[in-house]
Amino acid sequence: MRTVPEERRLDDRKLAVLRAIVQDYVGTEEPVGSKALVDRHNLGVSSATVRNDMAVLEEEGYIHQPHTSAGRVPTDKGYRLFVDRLTEVKPMSVAERRAITNFLDHAVDLDDVVARTVRLLAQLTRQVAVVQYPSLTRSTVRHVELVPLTPTRVMLVLITDTGRVEQRIVDCPGQVGEVMLGDLRTRLNARAAGQRFAEVPTLLQDLPETFALQDRASVTTVLSTLYEALVEQTEERVVMGGTANLTRFPHDFPLTIAPVLEALEEQVVLLRLLGETADPGVMVRIGHENAYEGLNSTSVVSVGYGSGEETVAKLGVVGPTRMDYPGTMGAVRAVARYVGQILAAS
Repeated sequence: MRTVPEERRLDDRKLAVLRAIVQDYVGTEEPVGSKALVDRHNLGVSSATVRNDMAVLEEEGYIHQPHTSAGRVPTDKGYRLFVDRLTEVKPMSVAERRAITNFLDHAVDLDDVVARTVRLLAQLTRQVAVVQYPSLTRSTVRHVELVPLTPTRVMLVLITDTGRVEQRIVDCPGQVGEVMLGDLRTRLNARAAGQRFAEVPTLLQDLPETFALQDRASVTTVLSTLYEALVEQTEERVVMGGTANLTRFPHDFPLTIAPVLEALEEQVVLLRLLGETADPGVMVRIGHENAYEGLNSTSVVSVGYGSGEETVAKLGVVGPTRMDYPGTMGAVRAVARYVGQILAAS
């Protein structure tokens, strides 16, 4: 039988002690002492050994003593090691999964999906929820509809693969007949449907020349309006909810939560907190890993979501560093998966 080196056994034991400290501190909000760890956890060693391990963990910067009590609390470095060594995130219960499905399935459009997702995340995690709208620049055209309003006015409706609907009113320089409008609708969709937004202008650049001379100015006007809808920066739209949840953590924000709230009001800050859209995996930023000083007492858990295989945006939560990381990561990942399924089916 192979024996585990003493150093490896010591590392595993210290990690078990750190895990126990994190779990107890998250659950009780109280600094954790060696006796409490031995009483509450099956560590298989004496209080003296736990004390020695805690001394080493403190020396290495994973825990610290907040005041003169015998207890210790995790540092940002301690939480980071805890998260990096997680073997699994906490799975959602059957009841929680059913609640997610029932709540999100009743959404009527993309705006409703985003609004419901924010409320759901805030309720599930009891943190501040942040959801980024799907980026149009990463979307494809599902359909373009042209609806006549008056002889010279048309409503253009752009529907994306993520379920987003953009509407524009087009004032044409001349009269637009229903036959011509139907022809334009057909040709537009033949070229643009299923194509990335960035590719559409090139695909449509010679379209006006395929129409009769008297219709070309109106076709060009419709296309100009379509291009404006394609390049609109909707990826900068972020919806936030559940900020009142921060008031539940007075011990985690002993001075004031004002800097946190001020940082969360900035859309650019929220986008950077969520991370790059291209990275679909669960990302955890802890305490001072956040670049904004006002958020140094918080952690951010985010993940990408999208329709099919492609990530089109991010969602996540912001809360105190004293966070149930396995549960929060599990909830964020589960909600993102359901939102992706809704977008794919929409």
